[in-house]
Amino acid sequence: MPSSADGGRGWVALAAALALASVLAAAVAPDALEWQPARAWREPWRAWTAAVVHLSAFHLVVNLVGTALVAALGWYARVPRSTTIAWLVAWPLTQFGLLARPDLLHYAGLSGVLHAGTACVGWQLAAHARGQRRAIGVLVIAGLAIKVASESPWDAALRSPAGWDIATAPFAHASGLVAGLAAAIVCDAIARLRRRSPKRSADAA
Repeated sequence: MPSSADGGRGWVALAAALALASVLAAAVAPDALEWQPARAWREPWRAWTAAVVHLSAFHLVVNLVGTALVAALGWYARVPRSTTIAWLVAWPLTQFGLLARPDLLHYAGLSGVLHAGTACVGWQLAAHARGQRRAIGVLVIAGLAIKVASESPWDAALRSPAGWDIATAPFAHASGLVAGLAAAIVCDAIARLRRRSPKRSADAA
């Protein structure tokens, strides 16, 4: 199985950067950073900043715990650089996917991007690992898909689950799942082509 030469430290560094940015963004008014479809093309940088702004302390803490879990999953899988790049690419794609729900007028938080990261690791394990680790990858993707479907992301754009002090947006989780899988598959394919290119050049010589 292709694995990172540094043992997945790049993946953990990206997770740490997301966590740190989220903590720092707590000092900024959410309206300045959150996703707003009406501003998507005039202020495309919101596709990045929306993920790190949170609407309450509880929202932030839950997503920081989630970030630590996704970091640990990537470390366990020893994901290669291509998987880390896939997560980085899926970060803004998750928010741009929300354009499919123009009725979601505001969105903030890491949950969509965390779903994307989980999907990236799941693909890496399912596509390249063997035995138990491959089974874990398949279960991660299947479990993520079941979770997203159970949230009925096609229904109301916002929900108010018990125990939460903010409304949640299930469609963001679906967008993250799709963005993460798509980015992982494309980045994986590019990495495979790059690994084969030197061999082909040597054979031609």
